[in-house]
Amino acid sequence: MSFLDVSGKAFVVFGLSNRKSVAWAVGQVLEREGAVVHYGVRTVERLGQLEKLLAGRPAFVCDVEEGASIEAAAAEIGERAGSVAGIVFSVAFANYAEGLKPFHETKRADFLQATQISAFALVEIARAFKDVLAEEASVVAIGISSYVTASSYGYMSPIKSCLEGCVRFLAKSFSRERRGEVRFNAVNAGPLKTKSSAGIPGYLENYLFAEKLTMRRRALETAEVANTVAFLLSPQSSGINAQGIVVNAGMDWNYFDEDVVRLTMRPESS
Repeated sequence: MSFLDVSGKAFVVFGLSNRKSVAWAVGQVLEREGAVVHYGVRTVERLGQLEKLLAGRPAFVCDVEEGASIEAAAAEIGERAGSVAGIVFSVAFANYAEGLKPFHETKRADFLQATQISAFALVEIARAFKDVLAEEASVVAIGISSYVTASSYGYMSPIKSCLEGCVRFLAKSFSRERRGEVRFNAVNAGPLKTKSSAGIPGYLENYLFAEKLTMRRRALETAEVANTVAFLLSPQSSGINAQGIVVNAGMDWNYFDEDVVRLTMRPESS
């Protein structure tokens, strides 16, 4: 038996978009450990585009913006798997069609849509899957490691903060309302090189800056985040609940790195 002890167990991963996505990386770790992974994609069209990548793996369509779609997904997975040992919520969306704006100019419709998809959908998924989850199941959401006022991330920073709040309240709510020991945690990752993040205006500059701030001078890898998620999904992390685990190679403790300070304070060329 491997350390993670997930062999033969079923897991649901929301948010598969391509080979570079966090959802795919997590699924690959679980599969290597012998788990059965059910991958969730947003549309039928995307499912068709991923047919070659999935290569016959269990997959389902779920638009988390629609409550009925979440309910249908839970029913489908319940019929397929019976019991689910864990869920990964790796979903985020923000409308940057008009470019970045000052936070106070955020449109209500954009903010509410992003909140529904990127945070509150986790609450609806937990509710829909409540009777499908095993008694000691684990739910893990993908957050960000620092809720700083990064202009290039726009209004998604407070929404990711909301996601982590939902994680903690779900942990408490499930502990009071149903038997068993279902856990909820977040993995708060530093900047990653994914296809989705590439669509965020100005993200590349922040990604390169974050790399300089890591204590090892090397950017965070998606596989490193996936490994942490897999651990939290496993029974070996049974003592961890309602937490936000930071995975960013020490970036948030290294703002005053000597080399970065020297470059920042260098006199501007005349």
